[in-house]
Amino acid sequence: MVTSTIAISGSRKTGHRRQEEYDRLFEEFLGPFATDQAQVYIGGAIGIDSLALTWLVDRTAANIVVAAPGTVEQQPDEAKATITQALRSQRVKVVELAHPDFPSATAYHARNRWMVDRAQLLIAFPHGDDPSSGTWYTIRYATDQTKPRLIVPI
Repeated sequence: MVTSTIAISGSRKTGHRRQEEYDRLFEEFLGPFATDQAQVYIGGAIGIDSLALTWLVDRTAANIVVAAPGTVEQQPDEAKATITQALRSQRVKVVELAHPDFPSATAYHARNRWMVDRAQLLIAFPHGDDPSSGTWYTIRYATDQTKPRLIVPI
């Protein structure tokens, strides 16, 4: 039975940290929420999406919904491989939103709104403070929806 719903958003730029640092951040900030009674919504992109998806599958019992703004087949090869690997777990499902303008900021924003609309909490991993980034767009959207937000700068 799902008792909590979480959306995860984050930067595609993750090369400035080592994998161990992300694992530590995920343990500290995702771990307490990603229980066996949680539903986690996460995008299917490279960067935080792929890193967090792998971590969630490997280290938690949470149910996971990967939201692709287009289709999985349209994702970059690295993201597609991560999603394919994650789907080996019965706890992972994919929703292909098939946005007609994919790839575009409009499609990613629609995907992020879709996730936030279904979540009780947003956990965001922004890189920098560029207000035009998709992560900050999602944080603002969650704020407008009066959803709690946990912001973990990377």
